Amino acid sequence: MLRISRAPIDPGSFAEASDDGAGASVTFLGTVRAHGDDGRAVAGLAYEAYEPMAVAEFERIAAEARERFGARQVAIVHRVGDVAVGDIAVAVVATAEHRAAAFDACRYAIDEVKRRAPIWKCERYADGKAAWKANSLG
Repeated sequence: MLRISRAPIDPGSFAEASDDGAGASVTFLGTVRAHGDDGRAVAGLAYEAYEPMAVAEFERIAAEARERFGARQVAIVHRVGDVAVGDIAVAVVATAEHRAAAFDACRYAIDEVKRRAPIWKCERYADGKAAWKANSLG
């Protein structure tokens, strides 16, 4: 499962990312917090993506995680559109035979999504203002 979603992300939908050969499954859920990096109150976020390029990048990232860390499965789903405080904006699941490889693959995948995927975030503040933000590994 490597996709962009306009609908809310259901963590339960990642059951297909596991398999009988995996002894570990690590899930990262990136949620919208109520404050921005500068501490301003956030009412929500809006994401935009160049979808074909983003999914192609997800495919490369998943392949790299499998090759580098021995991950068996890697799933990446990122929301676009308006995302409310508390909602899931991005989900990554990595499975592997052992937990260390699953953790390493999951961390690598989310870090590379933030670094490389053509996805842009606009913070919408409680005071009605908004600002586009660069991706970061924070």
